[in-house]
Amino acid sequence: MDFTLSAEQAQIRDMVTEFVDEEVVPRAREIDHDDEFPADLVDEMADLGLMGMPFPEEYGGAGLDYHSYAIGLEQISRGSGGLGTVVAAHISLAGNMVYEFGDERQKEKYLTPLAAGDDIGAFALSEAGAGSDVPAMETTAERTTATSRSDGDETTAEREGDEYVINGGKLWISNGSVADTVTLFAKTDPDAGNKGISSFIVRPEEDDGFIVEGTEEKLGDKGCPTAELRFDDMRIPADRRLGEEGEGFVHALKTLNGGRITIAARGVGIARAALDEALEYGQQREQFDQPIAEFQSIKHKLADMDTKLQAAKMLMHRAADKKIRGENFVKEAAQAKLYASEISREVANEGIQIHGGYGYTKDFPAERFYRDAKLNEIYEGTSEVLRNTIGDQLLD
Repeated sequence: MDFTLSAEQAQIRDMVTEFVDEEVVPRAREIDHDDEFPADLVDEMADLGLMGMPFPEEYGGAGLDYHSYAIGLEQISRGSGGLGTVVAAHISLAGNMVYEFGDERQKEKYLTPLAAGDDIGAFALSEAGAGSDVPAMETTAERTTATSRSDGDETTAEREGDEYVINGGKLWISNGSVADTVTLFAKTDPDAGNKGISSFIVRPEEDDGFIVEGTEEKLGDKGCPTAELRFDDMRIPADRRLGEEGEGFVHALKTLNGGRITIAARGVGIARAALDEALEYGQQREQFDQPIAEFQSIKHKLADMDTKLQAAKMLMHRAADKKIRGENFVKEAAQAKLYASEISREVANEGIQIHGGYGYTKDFPAERFYRDAKLNEIYEGTSEVLRNTIGDQLLD
């Protein structure tokens, strides 16, 4: 197995690293404090091709493989966990839904501006009573008859079933208040369980009845707005449905599976930031006439932090490799996301411990890394759900 980065992968790593060091890291504390969507940084990432990394160039993307995408997202998350979520939700969830399940017209019309970074994407699946239990969702999409009147014609022409009327609400939607395109899941057959769920493309600025109820005040992940959405008799054209009716549940599972690789990348990036900060502090802070990093207890902490980080990176790239090869990667993606999520919190926790009292203050970024890391264990599949997924794959 060759672990050497290709020339293109190394180039992507170096380019994103430079951008993050020069533009994101100096702003990270501000983003965390103000909790405002950093539109200017997103525009800069769009100019660099980072908002469409894995999508084909024909649709405005950069045409990168999933290793390069994971490397890029790792570096972005190293600078800001919230910015990492902005990109992951935009590409892995919203954009990937259109790319994988949209027809050619939908890809050209909706994926191209997403991949170019001209539009921002969001993925609306979770509800107050439907998190891990997706079929418990209550949002409905009823196909109905629309009417139109031709210019100069007094008669009304009816077109059977060319609209959906959507009612309900969604919760915990990353990018939900700033998105131009939202991939939305709703029940088209409420009595059919997971086979009654369909997926749609929604355009908030165009679709009357799309309401942003507000955004959450969160522990971490600042800079990425997490919105509560409501749909009141929101009418959308039937040609905005992705695939056939009843395929939405499968769309969601496949999309989340691929997204878990990028949440692993977010975890790796945060763990890297926490380790780098702990290393620097440990070599500068002196106690008993020597840097604290020279004490065996601190040295062992640093060794364990790096070992966990390297193992998480290997799991992340293993899952990416299987995806690129077109092989089943459900177990590998779940393992990568599970392990990277948990070690990012563990590494960040040890980073605080190494900083001592300073680590518990906002004078140092160690506490921010911990707050950002915790989210990895919750969204896009909780650690508990992922363990079930891995177990099911082992027993299958």
